[in-house]
Amino acid sequence: MLTPAESGTPATADGYDLAHHGDAEVGGGLVDLAVNVRQGTPPSWLAERIAASMGGLAAYPDGRAARRAVALRHGRADEREVLLTAGTAEAFVLLARALRPRHAVVVHPQFTEPEAALRAAGHDVDRVLLAAANGFRLDPAAVPRDADLVVLGNPTNPTSVLHPAALVRELARPGRTLVVDEAFMDAVPGEPESLAAARDVPGLLVLRSLTKTWGLAGLRIGYVLGGRDRVAALERAQPLWAVSTPALAAARACVGADALAEAAAAAVEVAADREYLLSRLRDFPAVRVAGDAPAAPFVLLRMPDAADVRQRLREAGYAVRRADTFPGLGPDWLRVAVRDRRTVDGFVDALAGAMAGLPAR
Repeated sequence: MLTPAESGTPATADGYDLAHHGDAEVGGGLVDLAVNVRQGTPPSWLAERIAASMGGLAAYPDGRAARRAVALRHGRADEREVLLTAGTAEAFVLLARALRPRHAVVVHPQFTEPEAALRAAGHDVDRVLLAAANGFRLDPAAVPRDADLVVLGNPTNPTSVLHPAALVRELARPGRTLVVDEAFMDAVPGEPESLAAARDVPGLLVLRSLTKTWGLAGLRIGYVLGGRDRVAALERAQPLWAVSTPALAAARACVGADALAEAAAAAVEVAADREYLLSRLRDFPAVRVAGDAPAAPFVLLRMPDAADVRQRLREAGYAVRRADTFPGLGPDWLRVAVRDRRTVDGFVDALAGAMAGLPAR
């Protein structure tokens, strides 16, 4: 899937670099705290399942079994309520191609691909900016009533805020397509605010990714859940055989009972590692954590001279994600991925060094 920059479409809007992603921050032997993919993945059993599928590469991909498996995983009896995609990035492109919104709204700060895809397809996009002073909490009343397409992340990248499902439901109304990006929901223990199984929310489309928990960024696999008519419209906009045979094998494997149990255990471990990171960050009075209770496998930090701190961290061997490319954020924000405690200790030591000698604020 081409980025806006690669496809020749504008990569910036109002000064924000919508095509910038965390993978641009890593490399050169840096410890990666910029990309939100769980470390040590994919597990060996999953890699073996994917490798075993290679014997079928001569045949065109058949996604029916994987589609049924995903539907079953989310309690949906009808596989036509599922569309498998080459990652959620493709899903955003399909939305932009298939829909003809009169008033599209993206709730920011959030993942920039939805807005980039809409703009690349020629749609105008309005932004609803959630406020740092309010913990980046969702306010349904802030979304214009005449918006016929609303896009929201939950939990939201980069703020790590988990919006209550009841509040998200308030965004639904007749004639509106409500898109909820749940790419990181499986990293939340118990997924309490997920709408993936909801069939009573008008116009709802839920996007899920298998990239983050299972380390499949290079394979490209995700899916859309929603009503049959809207899913069918997206499917008509999708090229034939868009999801490869190895990606289909991964989808089936990752929604099986054993895999779900492993993902649930990983979510609990990530939550514990995140609490450890937050506890260590309390030693820095100048560092503020976004939101009241971060819920994703990353945290958003506000600090003075963040750009200088980020560069000093790189010099110390640590890559973190600049956050000034997200609409609604500025140069004093950084996103940091949750890692194991040993890595966190090293990062905190590097952060102390990076902040030493900076002007007092």
